[in-house]
Amino acid sequence: MVTYVDAATAPLKNTGAIRLYGADAFEGLRRAGRFAAECLDAVTELARPGVTTEAIDDFVYRFALDRGALPATLNYRGYGKSVCTSLNHVVCHGIPNDKPMRDGDIVNIDVTFVVDGWHGDSSRMYPIGEVKRAAERLIDVTYESLMLGIAAVKPGATTGDIGYAIQTFVEAERCSVVRDFCGHGIGRLFHDTPNILHYGIPGEGVELRPGMVFTIEPMVNLGRPHVKVLADGWTAVTRDRSLSAQFEHMVGVTETGCEIFTLSPKGLHKPPYRI
Repeated sequence: MVTYVDAATAPLKNTGAIRLYGADAFEGLRRAGRFAAECLDAVTELARPGVTTEAIDDFVYRFALDRGALPATLNYRGYGKSVCTSLNHVVCHGIPNDKPMRDGDIVNIDVTFVVDGWHGDSSRMYPIGEVKRAAERLIDVTYESLMLGIAAVKPGATTGDIGYAIQTFVEAERCSVVRDFCGHGIGRLFHDTPNILHYGIPGEGVELRPGMVFTIEPMVNLGRPHVKVLADGWTAVTRDRSLSAQFEHMVGVTETGCEIFTLSPKGLHKPPYRI
């Protein structure tokens, strides 16, 4: 049985109940989401050959602290960085390091900030220099799958509708959806109920209600969907070493559809980014 609770009166821990947020909370989530989007806009100039992912991590850390926010990933369950940087065949949770990115790489940059107690969570793909057409196509398919998933969000729909919209498009494009990771509820907690699977059956799963807030963040592989986590306990890679891509938005269910909290203020939603 699914339980829905008023977020304003619910305890600040994941109890398994789905929180429904009001207008004041949506305003806080807008600010946090915009902050994440502004950071990803600013990171665009760093996404070039010769730059290290460690340099991106340093930039994100300073971006947050200079503006009175906190990077949510820093020291989260032992994670030691302010951002996740997932390069090429890394599916998610790539750890920044001092190795320079090379021409032809693709990288997902995933940021989450705490702004006045609210979380803002988003990620985008960045091509590094000139990338191969297969990588460009993977990025395009992944972005379109995200937007199709978002289009399925409305009161009375289900989480299965979101997953189905993503899965059917991705598989029709001869790519695969990663099943080991999913989107999640978010608000004052970083990770909350419900889980948002990126595959599914129409009409199944949790019913969407106004006030629900969650991320949608499909991970799409050029090869097979299987992944493994490396010995560091974080870095997830494709088992067949195929390229992987991901985009992420944070959305809130409204009375008529949904609101995307993490839209780019500069219109830098997907590559190629013109700055």
